[in-house]
Amino acid sequence: MTGCLARTGHRILTAPALNVVLYQPEIPANTGNIARLCAAAEIRLHLIHPLGFQVDDRHLRRAGLDYWPEVDVQHHPSFDQFLLSMEEGRGLLAFSRHASVPYTEATARPGDYLLFGQETQGLPPAIRETYPCFTVPIWGKVRSLNLATTVGIVAYHYLHQMGRF
Repeated sequence: MTGCLARTGHRILTAPALNVVLYQPEIPANTGNIARLCAAAEIRLHLIHPLGFQVDDRHLRRAGLDYWPEVDVQHHPSFDQFLLSMEEGRGLLAFSRHASVPYTEATARPGDYLLFGQETQGLPPAIRETYPCFTVPIWGKVRSLNLATTVGIVAYHYLHQMGRF
């Protein structure tokens, strides 16, 4: 692999079907898996800082993120700055293990934002209480699903719901 991945131009989607938003992600492997999903499904990825890892050439190479230039990624210094950048008329759907309404009861429209919290803390209560919040049901005796798994379940559900496949 040659070139500088972190400084490489990213793909810019003119009308992404969806936007995936990661609130202060902590685990680089999860973010890498989600970035790959976003590149494959033509979804824009938003990363709200601070991140629990570095996005630089050395770390991207070590993680094998050779597809990074294919990801339409936007960085936001804070949640408030992310909110200011949202495209007008688009909805924000939040996802949390603390919510009671299953994600299948929500409808996402093209261009909507799907917000996911930190791997260890989830979304802050103030965000969960301000925005429509949904959950992926869990029947087994586990605390939560992996973040990348949850994003994949939810994103592909809404892509299918919108007739993308």
